[in-house]
Amino acid sequence: MATNNGQEDFKIQEATIKDIHQAFTQNKLTSRQLVDYYLEQIEALNPLLRAVVEVNADARDLADDADRKWYACGRDRRVLGELHGIPVLLKDTIGTKDKMNTTAGSYALLGSVVARDAKVVERLRQAGAIILGKASLSEWYKIRSVDHLPNGWCARAGQGVNPYVKSADPCGSSSGSAISVAANMVAVSLGTDTHSSIICPSDHNSVVGIRPSVGLVSRAGVIPISSRQDTVGPICRTVSDAVYVLDAIVGFDPRDEEVTWRSSKFIPECGYKQFLNEDGLRGKRLGIVRHPFVTGLHGSTVAQVFEHHLDTLRQKGATLVDNLEIERVDQVLNLHRSGEMTAMLADFKLSINEYLKELVSSPVRSLAEVIAFNEKNAELEKTNEYGQDGFIEAEKMSGNEEEVKKIVETLDELCQEGFEKMMRENELDAMVTPGTKAIPVMAIGGYPGITVPAGYDEDGMPFGMLFSGLKGTEPKLIEIAYGFEQATRARRPPPLGSPEWNSDSGAPQNS
Repeated sequence: MATNNGQEDFKIQEATIKDIHQAFTQNKLTSRQLVDYYLEQIEALNPLLRAVVEVNADARDLADDADRKWYACGRDRRVLGELHGIPVLLKDTIGTKDKMNTTAGSYALLGSVVARDAKVVERLRQAGAIILGKASLSEWYKIRSVDHLPNGWCARAGQGVNPYVKSADPCGSSSGSAISVAANMVAVSLGTDTHSSIICPSDHNSVVGIRPSVGLVSRAGVIPISSRQDTVGPICRTVSDAVYVLDAIVGFDPRDEEVTWRSSKFIPECGYKQFLNEDGLRGKRLGIVRHPFVTGLHGSTVAQVFEHHLDTLRQKGATLVDNLEIERVDQVLNLHRSGEMTAMLADFKLSINEYLKELVSSPVRSLAEVIAFNEKNAELEKTNEYGQDGFIEAEKMSGNEEEVKKIVETLDELCQEGFEKMMRENELDAMVTPGTKAIPVMAIGGYPGITVPAGYDEDGMPFGMLFSGLKGTEPKLIEIAYGFEQATRARRPPPLGSPEWNSDSGAPQNS
């Protein structure tokens, strides 16, 4: 087989980091050829999928430099980073001190200048990665208008499209990060997650997403929503690739001191790759919460496949503790009843104003100025169609500190008396759920989760298995997720260009 660049005996499509590095070693591929391939893929597919906001003008030069370093090291390549020569797309909220913009998909921030690379970008560069460009997203993480802004839409890139079912929801907000990886427009990507933004698009686009425990990865230099819930994580085609990226980005950061210090104790010596254990399911205790995460599926294809996968988990040595319940779960699942939305909006107003003031230069310096920009540029930002009620509600917030404090106390109580109590009383290693309905359980507590491709429904729409755990349990989750992936190998590339995909002409429908 050949790549688009004429290299014999190596196929870039679906290649893993390990595959790519082996091809480098065997002189079957260079980083420059890899970057050229992905840039060609972006040029060909992005008009259809709207997954990339912009590409890095320096990407080819960076690849040439990576190749020079690779060959200069000779046989001793231990001095090179684990991601050497690997192209990465970043969600367009992760700051880079280069020629690229960081805009949350909005024209309001176009031309703004960050003071430095985000800490995760600094660590990716240290690991040898090549920043290929910025991925699209639900504009401003969709906090601009949760009820009206479409998943995967932003003014700068347009409407992101699911590469499996054109008319289906790509989910968000890290839509472009998931779409681009799924469609082989890049090797790996980074997303961010506050409520569902890594897990949901990964699930809907048949890729692996890791939502790390809050604080495991620095948020410094990333456009914020909630200091309590924001996290940054990898979106990749395989669990092993996601773990390679996770290893590169975790760690303490003085610029995000409080949470990264608290979470640094969770990072294992020798990193996370040691937990890529094919027999990782053996001996694990997995909790199944059928109401409300499974019962609503009503005998669908997803429900049938989920039951089949539960049998696989048992066969691979896991103990399943079935029919468990999470106390007050209905309140947890409702953004408004739990108070999660109010807490996020209050946090967003404070954190976004601080972020905007710290920029070296910017067309807007406050949330109020972003709102005014959207009003003035209503056609460009589709303000009349999609509104900005979330922004307006956040801007009005002042003097409600006591209300927000009580909400946070309630959220902590929901976590302790619900998910944490269930996990501890049943001595569980993880909770297993199909799809994305369990996401709020993880979000309000800052818990980690990994979604792994699990299958496709009758319309070809992907869905994943979500493995969730208590803070700091990434090692167990990685063993479980990797063991499941290796046992099922459910992921398949999207049917882009097929008659079925081409004939599906509907606009994306948001769930």
